Amino acid sequence: MECPKCKSSHVVKNGSVKRIPKHLCRKCGFQFTRSTPKGKPLKTKILAVVLYMSGLSLNRIGKICGVSGQSILNWICTFAAKHAERPKPEGQTVILELDELWHFLQKKDKNSGFGQLWIAFPVDCWIGNSVTETQKPYLDF
Repeated sequence: MECPKCKSSHVVKNGSVKRIPKHLCRKCGFQFTRSTPKGKPLKTKILAVVLYMSGLSLNRIGKICGVSGQSILNWICTFAAKHAERPKPEGQTVILELDELWHFLQKKDKNSGFGQLWIAFPVDCWIGNSVTETQKPYLDF
């Protein structure tokens, strides 16, 4: 048995908690109960990222690796944060909120409230092209 903090082999028993034995490192004073590392091995995480990049769904990869789909998503986000840089935005972005037009089109009797947010990305200003992204409106049934 070795200390998980300082990797020293000078470890002694130090009581128990809920019938799980505690250990104390004499070198650094760290007290611990678990001797095995927590989590999945690195090769399982790499396999999950490779399977995701090949097109499998998060839930399917989770079944293959024996973990939840949320764990797979966390592994992929961690991998992407460490190894891939975010793309730099190009050009200019214009954000418009068309609240009045939204109420006019929906024939609302109120002049204030929820408006639809539009984000316009100009693609080529010389010929007037642009890309517009809209969020789906919240419909209450």
